[in-house]
Amino acid sequence: MSIAIRTTKRQHMPWLIILAGSLIAVFTFGPRSAMGFFQLPMLADTSWDRSTFGLAMALQNLFWGLGQPFFGAAADKYGTGRVLILSSLLYATGLVCMSFGTSPFWLHFGGGVLVGLGIAAGSFSVILSAFARHVTPEQRSMAFGIGTAAGSAGMFIFAPISQALISNYGWSDGLVWMGAMMLMVPLLAWPLRGNSSSGTQSQAQFQQTAGQALKEALGHKSYLLLTTGFFVCGFQVAFITAHFPAYLGDIGIEPRYAVIAMALIGFFNIAGSLAAGFIGQRYSKPYFLAYIYIGRSIAVTAFLLLPQSPLSVIIFAAVMGLLWLSTVPPTNGLVAIMFGTRHLGMLGGVVFLSHQIGSFLGVWMGGFLYDKLGSYDLVWWLGVIMGLFAAAVHWPIEERAVQRPATA
Repeated sequence: MSIAIRTTKRQHMPWLIILAGSLIAVFTFGPRSAMGFFQLPMLADTSWDRSTFGLAMALQNLFWGLGQPFFGAAADKYGTGRVLILSSLLYATGLVCMSFGTSPFWLHFGGGVLVGLGIAAGSFSVILSAFARHVTPEQRSMAFGIGTAAGSAGMFIFAPISQALISNYGWSDGLVWMGAMMLMVPLLAWPLRGNSSSGTQSQAQFQQTAGQALKEALGHKSYLLLTTGFFVCGFQVAFITAHFPAYLGDIGIEPRYAVIAMALIGFFNIAGSLAAGFIGQRYSKPYFLAYIYIGRSIAVTAFLLLPQSPLSVIIFAAVMGLLWLSTVPPTNGLVAIMFGTRHLGMLGGVVFLSHQIGSFLGVWMGGFLYDKLGSYDLVWWLGVIMGLFAAAVHWPIEERAVQRPATA
């Protein structure tokens, strides 16, 4: 037994799997994080209002969430690689449909439904569950941090790429170019082809059907609290992703600072995600998550109340970047601790569904209330209040495995 334990501890990180999954995260999270840059040029050409664009981005976040449990379960059963190939096809088709610009239908169907499903099939719950099957529990949080940081890198990389595509080719052709980039994903999917029965941790998994696992999770208090808190994360980050560039234009900040701000969020997000993986492996994940949400509320409050300038935009973007996706490694880590890795894709997907319902409301309310009130202020303050609520919800979460009957 002691020999087996020492062998497990010496297991090397599966770097090929982590590298392939991280590069896929760059492609799946990069274009969707740059959607805000397409809002104003698209609306200028089509004469649609911000509610029309906001609804498309809200649908994108909603279908991203709705697809997560199903694509996660499919990856657990049929293999992550196959689901990732489907992701690239859905994503590319959606961006091309969005580029048509002939009616709101193509914006909502392409940029909303298809892109949302494409992100769901290539999202964190799918990629990180593949990581979890091939690393030890001691390595898991750091592996999750690396994968999350890669998604952050996609945000950093695609902010200037999307702006350059819009400047050189226009918003419509720029979307087509980004769609073509998504066809790189199938080439990277091969190392992640295994399902829940493969990997170094497969022999230690508790045997359950997907239905049994879902029933167990939905009856677990800490899982429900975690799911509730992640709703707030989605509301906050999706609103900023979709509306922050337009908000900066409204307050008289030069457009180039919107590009700088979104790139800074992505850049500092890399550091925040890696730090979250390190911290989550050593300290209480529920308390760490509570502090992240409190930090977000403080950052937004300071940004709104202090004089707004290019410098304050840069500082706010850097701070929010550190807190942006730093919730993902400890959240997925808690799900793995509670229930193991066998159905992590599905159970992590259910938690992320809550996140995306929050995202839908954050994006849609941003556009709707702006058109009604002429300001984003109410949505900003709702995010502050909800951040404090999320902190309170995470505090009583228990970081331990669910109690199960002893097996033979």
